[in-house]
Amino acid sequence: LKVIAGVLKATEGKVSVKGKVVPLLELGAGFASQYTGAENIYLYGAMLGYTKDFIKSKFDEIVEFSELGKFIDVPIKNYSSGMKARLGFSIATIVEPEILILDEVLSVGDAKFRKKSEKRIKSMFDKGVTVLFVSHSLEQVKRLCDRAIILEQGKIIANGPVEEVSKIYEKMI
Repeated sequence: LKVIAGVLKATEGKVSVKGKVVPLLELGAGFASQYTGAENIYLYGAMLGYTKDFIKSKFDEIVEFSELGKFIDVPIKNYSSGMKARLGFSIATIVEPEILILDEVLSVGDAKFRKKSEKRIKSMFDKGVTVLFVSHSLEQVKRLCDRAIILEQGKIIANGPVEEVSKIYEKMI
């Protein structure tokens, strides 16, 4: 995923990406811990290539979706992992990218926010967004995905409809 997102260069093979990629790879990646949540909205937005005016126009939506209004002026270093995930997910998905990469970010936080996030992901599918969703939660993968891939040490073990691949994964574990 880091190669697709442009964070790392491939050591072998080739990756071709068409479209604007928004990665949410690691909890708190792209955030400056000493900055407040509000300041990090602008920082992370700028890292994704969006203008200050664009982020300003989306700011209230981001804060509302994240449900962090009371904490938005608190430094990120004081946020829980769930709060960081909420903020990162809210920023990454408000911009409606062509390709969204989510790496284990919905594994933290409360069930209510996870459900809300899953609903947003499904609405993105309806808009034609490609979502690369990485998770060890088989139930979540089954709820969100129609196709799945199992990777082991960089090699594809299984690739196909989620029901078929999930049976292989269950046997592996």
